[in-house]
Amino acid sequence: MNDDQLLRYARHILLDEFGIEGQERLSAARVLVVGAGGLGSPAALYLAAAGVGEIILADDDVVELSNLQRQILHRTDTVGLPKAESGQRTLAALNPDVRVVPITRRLDDAALGHWAGRVDLVLDCCDNFATRHAVNRACVATRTPLVSGAAIRFSGQVSVFDLRRAEAPCYHCLFPEGDDVEELRCATTGVLGPLVGVVGVMQAIEAIKLLAGMGEPLVGRLLCVDALTMQWQTVRYVKDPECAVCGEAGCGSGA
Repeated sequence: MNDDQLLRYARHILLDEFGIEGQERLSAARVLVVGAGGLGSPAALYLAAAGVGEIILADDDVVELSNLQRQILHRTDTVGLPKAESGQRTLAALNPDVRVVPITRRLDDAALGHWAGRVDLVLDCCDNFATRHAVNRACVATRTPLVSGAAIRFSGQVSVFDLRRAEAPCYHCLFPEGDDVEELRCATTGVLGPLVGVVGVMQAIEAIKLLAGMGEPLVGRLLCVDALTMQWQTVRYVKDPECAVCGEAGCGSGA
């Protein structure tokens, strides 16, 4: 690292658990962020600020005025632009050391598999179950660690699925696809703006821990927050041996 980088990342380097080695791991890392909205905004900002070497930012949506209440990656003057390109502008201005690759189309299963196999970590910052399950399948198939977050109204949650561990559960173990679960959307039910910031920041923390090789990630634990009462709860869960995705009969077994 050069002198400017040592100064920029000094507060991380001062941490005994982090040090120069951890910062160098971040600088060499590639991360895929799926979703440049409420969760992806703070997550991508903190990953760029931390000096992650390359961020692939994927979102097929455009910036709308109603996004600006919570999606802090975007600005009034980027309304109408693709979110991935708007995000690239903001991240480049924050830290020119970081390479940002914008993807402005929806990633299908093949594209998700392609990118998951070429990055060190995936952040699921999307807003629907179909995409979350598609991201999970790609990460199981490629054994790529996944940090997943969600927020709606006043409730948020985050967990880590480290598929490099044989005993680790996947997203499908926690939320089986096809279950009769009502899917809520911000556009129809609303969401407290700072809440998505809290969850996105927690995703960034878990991502940095995994990339730098420190601490204990939220594997097998779902961290939940109720912003109305500001109460936190941890729910533990385990791998489902019958899981259709990562279990013995799943497509991820033997990968």
